[in-house]
Amino acid sequence: MPELPEVEVTRQGFAARIQGAVVRGSAWGKPLRWALGCDPAALVGRTVTAVGRRGKYLLVHMDQGLLLIHLGMSGSLRFDAHLPEPGPHDHFTLHTSHGDLRLHDPRRFGAVVYATGLDDAIARKLLGRLGVEPLSDDFTAAGFVAQMRLLRAPVKQVLLAGEVVVGVGNIYACEALFQAGIRPTTPAQLVGPRRLQRLHAIIRAVLAQAVAAGGSTLKDFSGADGQAGHFQSQALVYGREGQPCTACGQAIRRVMQGQRSTYFCAACQRR
Repeated sequence: MPELPEVEVTRQGFAARIQGAVVRGSAWGKPLRWALGCDPAALVGRTVTAVGRRGKYLLVHMDQGLLLIHLGMSGSLRFDAHLPEPGPHDHFTLHTSHGDLRLHDPRRFGAVVYATGLDDAIARKLLGRLGVEPLSDDFTAAGFVAQMRLLRAPVKQVLLAGEVVVGVGNIYACEALFQAGIRPTTPAQLVGPRRLQRLHAIIRAVLAQAVAAGGSTLKDFSGADGQAGHFQSQALVYGREGQPCTACGQAIRRVMQGQRSTYFCAACQRR
């Protein structure tokens, strides 16, 4: 599933190029997870003013309203002046004066939703419960420690839930917890303040590293320019079950948490 780094890489790949573009029309394939929420013809003539991101949602702001785009489980966006004809898994194309923005989504868990603004009911529903952005100044060590110390759930599950901090997906949670020396199954409230402060700094560093590497391409993710990500080749524990730990040499283990694979080193991450 595309996580925060992949979505941010996607945003960076087309935000500057589409800014100022005038919408000329749109094309739709099979239905996505949610309906657009407006007549597609109403988008024609609107100007793209900026492309933002909130968690794993891309926000295509226009002079009237915005589009909230989610890549779902297997989606990716391409932006180009000369895209090929849509294929069977291309379910949305926004035609603009600067090029076409297309959502490719084999599993159709993605979404393109219109909102009149960030205070619109649909925008509040989708974005309102998201935690703080981990790469922003709002993500402070003090706030992170205070919230984590109140929660009984396993620390990795808290990170994935997205209510304390948004966008720390499975691969990045595994990597951050390994580098912090924290066992993924430890209840969040039992992790000491100093270790949580270290985890806070490592989360920021791991996500920044992932963005710089173009995200992770485990199956079919590619950025808006069609390029695959490379962070997966830098992973220290994720996907390395049975291989030696880079720190101590013991075999990396895998357990299931909430139907997601968790990779860790039992020697380096004792508690």
